[in-house]
Amino acid sequence: MALQSHLVELERRHQALEKEIEQEMHHPSTDDLRLAELKRRKLQLKDEIERLRQATVKPTLH
Repeated sequence: MALQSHLVELERRHQALEKEIEQEMHHPSTDDLRLAELKRRKLQLKDEIERLRQATVKPTLH
């Protein structure tokens, strides 16, 4: 199932960005622009993950 493996990869990238953001925030000379870019990319991944999850849930008729 290609969609499932794509979701797993997106979630892995999302977690990697989360770790990178944490490291950046604890760094003494935090680059605010870099931090903002990392957070923006993380949010884009989260949005894409949610869109794909919603696309896999098919509405049922009652």
